[in-house]
Amino acid sequence: MAKNYAALAKDVVSALGGKDNIVAVTHCMTRLRFVLQDESAIDSATLKSISGVLGVVRNDNQCQVIIGNTVSQAYREVVNLLPAGMRPAEPQGPQKLTLRRIGAGVLDALIGTMSPLIPAIIGGSMVKLLAMILEMTGVLTKGAPTLTILTVIGDGAFFFLPLMVAASAAVKFKTNMSLAIAIAGVLVHPSFIELMAKATQGEHVEFAFIPVTAVKYTYTVIPALVMTWCLSYIERWVDKITPAVTKNFLKPMLIVLIAAPLAILLIGPIGIWIGTAISALVYTVHDYLGWLSVAIMGALWPLLVMTGMHRVFTPTIIQTIAETGKEGMVMPSEIGANLSLGGSSLAVAWKTKNPELRQTALAAAASAIMAGISEPALYGVAIRLKRPLIASLISGFICGAIAGMAGLASHSMAAPGLFTSVQFFDPANPMTIVWVFGVMALAVVLSFVLTLILGFEDIPVEDEAEKARALQAAPVPAQEARA
Repeated sequence: MAKNYAALAKDVVSALGGKDNIVAVTHCMTRLRFVLQDESAIDSATLKSISGVLGVVRNDNQCQVIIGNTVSQAYREVVNLLPAGMRPAEPQGPQKLTLRRIGAGVLDALIGTMSPLIPAIIGGSMVKLLAMILEMTGVLTKGAPTLTILTVIGDGAFFFLPLMVAASAAVKFKTNMSLAIAIAGVLVHPSFIELMAKATQGEHVEFAFIPVTAVKYTYTVIPALVMTWCLSYIERWVDKITPAVTKNFLKPMLIVLIAAPLAILLIGPIGIWIGTAISALVYTVHDYLGWLSVAIMGALWPLLVMTGMHRVFTPTIIQTIAETGKEGMVMPSEIGANLSLGGSSLAVAWKTKNPELRQTALAAAASAIMAGISEPALYGVAIRLKRPLIASLISGFICGAIAGMAGLASHSMAAPGLFTSVQFFDPANPMTIVWVFGVMALAVVLSFVLTLILGFEDIPVEDEAEKARALQAAPVPAQEARA
């Protein structure tokens, strides 16, 4: 039965304290992401009980409402409820600076910036994968114009990633988008790339007598993100010091003259070092633990998704694929994690006596197994019933171990599922596709069996007769008794 997204949106907005309490709203693959003016205005019990809401994640003044694969339809209805141009006031007064708040702020900035870019990154990576397969199978020869154009189409989202990050971050940090894109554009300008290539070869490069660090910014995330955050402060400061009569020309000129050199000389290199350090840490663990690191990640992945921490790995995955052509720790672990949640949902659909839960579980299983979108299964079934989550974690660990031992690696960052399994195919080792399908099949079967063994407390069906008896047993109001 089709959902009434208009009613769903109305109920969600109401439970969040009304439209005046909503500062901003965006959405990712499965979640509506709200920034709220007053967190205390949220009616959590009502929000979680709304039909169509699979789960709720709260963090400071943010609230994420999990809808599932049809989140875009709910998003459109939510936006329709918010008057055009409405800008609710930001929370007032200084907020105490704590490590938790700093960590939440960094995570929020990363997730808020990267989430809108995921479709373009997935689309580009899958086109690159298509080009690779067409060349490998001999359909297109190396150097063919069609193959070149396909490769360029697939590579566009990666090569110009700093521009996309700058545009998305400008929205997040409420700064001028065109200035953010222009400054990020300096980092990927052909002349600047050529200059950095010379610096890499040992040629001395300086700007205003200050040495410039040789850095390649294409395919990177952190430098543009940090640069745009700094830009939001630079823009406000320049706005204060420039006379009103000169703002049309002097203000943008000063912003660019301050922000661009700062990005080249300081922010860019620091951003690269941060990104490199994070990647080095992740893959040092992988090198040290080997297949065990993939197994651990396979068990932890659903828990990371629950907290939103899984998005922390997005820049690392992008940069690793861009530099080496594949990623062999995080993406392989998702195979078992995603399909295990799908298998557990299938077991719930098989065993439950509740028609509504069966429908939810079947849809969630299809989403996780076919498309690799596991959040409907995670929030709509696993967390709700608890024991299926335990079965999924056990299965994810075992399947992650096998994927790690098989040396599986992804050439794309699309969510692992049957439809996207080709991303793990290695032309140099045709057996990889056999291993991928084997791990997928094991994940579904193992989690299915474990869920049936562990069992779960079924959600009872509310019988109409029981409802009628409950109404009859309810106390009669005094006014009705007198009547």
